Amino acid sequence: MTIPTLTLNSGHAIPQLGFGVFLVPADEAEAAVSSALEIGYRHIDTAAIYRNEEGVGAAIAASGIPREELFVTTKLWNDRQSGEQPHEAARESLDKLGLEYVDLYLTHWPTPEKDTYVNAWEKLVEIRDQGLTRSIGVSNHLPEHLDRIVEATGVVPAVDQIELHPALQQRDVLEWAAAHGTLIESWGPLGQGKYPLFENPAVAEAAAAHEVTPAQVVIRWHLQRGFIVFPKSSSPERQAQNFDVLGFELTDAEVAAIDALDPGDGSGRVGSHPLDVN
Repeated sequence: MTIPTLTLNSGHAIPQLGFGVFLVPADEAEAAVSSALEIGYRHIDTAAIYRNEEGVGAAIAASGIPREELFVTTKLWNDRQSGEQPHEAARESLDKLGLEYVDLYLTHWPTPEKDTYVNAWEKLVEIRDQGLTRSIGVSNHLPEHLDRIVEATGVVPAVDQIELHPALQQRDVLEWAAAHGTLIESWGPLGQGKYPLFENPAVAEAAAAHEVTPAQVVIRWHLQRGFIVFPKSSSPERQAQNFDVLGFELTDAEVAAIDALDPGDGSGRVGSHPLDVN
């Protein structure tokens, strides 16, 4: 099965469907990633704060898959954004992953009260130029943060990884990204099970029509909207199910019905607000 790819503003291709390891315990990460790689995933998304980079690296090393066939993302944590710390943090992540470079390095949150995110972005540009990462981007940045880092550096993030699921589509961020050539990555793509998404008629009826699961419908919706998505599961069966989303296509009406699930007032947020993480 060939996973569709998108082209980043750096010119590099990124698999649109990946595997996320948020909240995967360190002692389970190697097995979870090994299983995902066996199923066919080639895009792995981790972060320093997940504390499972070693397990991810061990799975990659054991897989025997050529490095150029993999796309690996990790992230700079909030307490390493000042001074030269981003350089130190990037090298620490590479050591833990056992890699010479990552394909994508992201700042994790803007932490606006600390006001270090512009410095962090400036350092990520240097890290990219040193060859330690192929592409750079951000997570959880709102238009006000994005405008500021671009004004300071002239460098537009390749991606913005944000909380995105049918009840929270952050259309202001999507509009900024579309205008600037930044791709959107969806975290918490299934709403983290914190609201009855799968029981919603727009999702349930599409699942019945295509004889697939509600989760497969929502993942397919992300793909058809042009988002990069990496659902998380340690269960090989669920990993395979989440991967098996290319054999059907939602109709325009089905996509529109799911689009309409966001009330537009931010009330669908199930994670932290970017202005509140400092």
